[in-house]
Amino acid sequence: MKQLLFAGAIAILAACGSDKTEKIEKNVTIKSYGPVEVNPDEAISVQEMLTEFNKTKEEQEFTFEGKITEVCTNAGCWVNIDKGNGETFMVRFKDHFTIPIETKLGTMAFLHGVAYMDTIPVEDLQHYAEDAGKSEEEIAKITEPKYELNFEADGIMFRKEETKKTTN
Repeated sequence: MKQLLFAGAIAILAACGSDKTEKIEKNVTIKSYGPVEVNPDEAISVQEMLTEFNKTKEEQEFTFEGKITEVCTNAGCWVNIDKGNGETFMVRFKDHFTIPIETKLGTMAFLHGVAYMDTIPVEDLQHYAEDAGKSEEEIAKITEPKYELNFEADGIMFRKEETKKTTN
């Protein structure tokens, strides 16, 4: 009976893991995180996603591709994505799943989730600034809430280039 319970516990833990190596091809490892598996074939560009969202600014589900410009340095529980015009928007991860905090800035990612408009309170903005490693001076300058685009991702997939060592 103990063996059956132990085997069941192991199976549950294995099923709950959110870090999956999807495939390896031509020295590129594709990693996926979160409860939903992202299909990169369904992804539109971040600019297309923003254009479509801005037509109504109502909650909409998307799969898009974007460049990571910042990663939560405490837990990897959010990223900022480049809008393509020098501005960024934050993507938070549903149920607080995480990605590696050492994810390289500039990594292209496929994300799936929901875009919506919402007010972000000052306390949350300050918390995110702290997570991003901002100085106390920069954090103290955050005194107003922001009403802006939010994206809650339930899956993210990105590629990490493998480097080969060569000898001369």
